Amino acid sequence: MRWWRAWWSTPATFRIGTAIIAVFVAMAAIGTYVLPYDPAQIGTGKPLEGPSLSHLFGTDQLGRDVFSRSVAAARVDVLVSFLGAAGGLVAGAFLGLFSGFIRGPIDEILQRLNEALISIPFLILGLLLLTVLGPYFRGEPIAVVFVLTLIYLPRVARMARSAAIEIAARDFVTIARLRKQRPFTIIWRELAPNAAGVLLVEFAIRAGYAPILVGTLGFLGFGVKPPTPEWGLMISSNRNLMVVAPHTVLGPGLMLTLFVIGLNLFTEGLARLVGRSARTGAA
Repeated sequence: MRWWRAWWSTPATFRIGTAIIAVFVAMAAIGTYVLPYDPAQIGTGKPLEGPSLSHLFGTDQLGRDVFSRSVAAARVDVLVSFLGAAGGLVAGAFLGLFSGFIRGPIDEILQRLNEALISIPFLILGLLLLTVLGPYFRGEPIAVVFVLTLIYLPRVARMARSAAIEIAARDFVTIARLRKQRPFTIIWRELAPNAAGVLLVEFAIRAGYAPILVGTLGFLGFGVKPPTPEWGLMISSNRNLMVVAPHTVLGPGLMLTLFVIGLNLFTEGLARLVGRSARTGAA
């Protein structure tokens, strides 16, 4: 079939990454309904029991099934990662396209603010934002989504601005200007569609970093509240048991690693695919 041939004509990294991401999305969607044990149930087995047919990843210090908790954690990590990256994409794309199209003093002010935010490392900025939000919001998934959005906003805006400056010099944008179309109409109808390829790759890149940042915040105790299953939080809770019961860390660590690998393979394949499509269109 035509769609099947089109699928197999895509880069192998894109296909493999898509398959891995699909598995984790399925875990996030239906994983909690097919688990062998309740992720919060204590005493499903002996504490710190090793991997077995009954407990594929063993049990933690409270006798909770590590496999069930690792799969259930996909809902939080996948959802928060994608929502945070999507929020940064939408806000950053709008700001960058507007700045690159308008130029002038407004563009200069926005770029200085962007540079100030970009100069702050990911983790430090995330911890500062969570501290500003206060204890009421700290530990809530929506707070982590908000933090990811603000962290990624300036970086996406920088890429969107570069694309906007290049697209704004094209003839069809000049014609739209001569027709006295409103700036926001030109941005929506002319700039955004032509910058979609660049922005899509940028979203994939940010989504690839998001699980690591979410896991790091959870490891440091600034992520979601326990006992909610979350990979970084699970690793942090069991890090003192790595010598006597390494399986308690291996399960969530393996899940986090596979998810990040899938996102990176998808991003690499998508970049090749978009680049090839752009060259084909230009030809």
